[in-house]
Amino acid sequence: MDEHGSATTGPAEPMDGAAEATEVFLAHRNLLFTVAYEMLGSAADAEDALQETWLRWMKVDRRQVRDQRAYLVRVTTRRALDRLRTMRRLKEDYVGPWLPEPLLTAPDVAEDVELAESVSMALMLVLETLSPTERAVFVLREVFGISHEEIAAAVGKSSAAVRQIAHRARRHVDARRPREAVSPSQVRAVLESFRRALETRDLQGLLDVLAPQVVLVSDGGGVKQAVPRPITGAGKVAHMIVNGLDKAQIALTSEPTVVNGNPALLLRMDGEIDGVIAARVEHARITGLYYVRNPHKLTRIAAETPLTLR
Repeated sequence: MDEHGSATTGPAEPMDGAAEATEVFLAHRNLLFTVAYEMLGSAADAEDALQETWLRWMKVDRRQVRDQRAYLVRVTTRRALDRLRTMRRLKEDYVGPWLPEPLLTAPDVAEDVELAESVSMALMLVLETLSPTERAVFVLREVFGISHEEIAAAVGKSSAAVRQIAHRARRHVDARRPREAVSPSQVRAVLESFRRALETRDLQGLLDVLAPQVVLVSDGGGVKQAVPRPITGAGKVAHMIVNGLDKAQIALTSEPTVVNGNPALLLRMDGEIDGVIAARVEHARITGLYYVRNPHKLTRIAAETPLTLR
């Protein structure tokens, strides 16, 4: 048995065995990517975790793997957990606020309520406040419905400890997640009002669609200009947007898109892609605006990324 308690490394298999192993891995790849991405908030790091999982999978004696899906999820979790711990140290040196890497997703992802919420910018930011182990346990248990026993094997804890961690993480997340369930059509309607006010630089229009205590978070990563810390309050946010656009004297256009399973806006400045805005909507008003401008985080908005919980 290996470190994961499932299988041992064996001799190289013939080509047909390797082909079968590849087929199995590809069958679960979208699930594994979703697990890694929800843990890391970075597509690039999620892909690296999958590459490491793939290398492990090709070396293991698969005849001793009782449950292929569970084994692959377990290895992916371990690899993502290692990366998450490293990323936490790197984020301490990140310039300005850090936001998850936005993913262009198919419109039907927005109709899958559980999946759409689990990868939303709003929830992903809440997950950032958990410890690495808490985040892994929450994602595996609450999002993917994996048993406490399987999670225990993945994170190197006892089942009893995992149950306690899961309870603590769920309570933490529940206290910070949106209370109201909002349909994609409602979010689209609110974003359309925001889009019109944004393009016409309509101060009152922005004030009408922004909640009084709205929070704007902008991620430029030190590459693009962004507000150095979150801005709170409809007045402050609206005035900053209008004044910023007036001062820059650039042509702003925006178009609806679907990012992380939720309606969002793709912004262009003088015709060039500038960033993606995702929103948290409650009671028909925007309570959170998440603007990703860092070009290194905009590589996944040209083609859809398939996500799944199964």
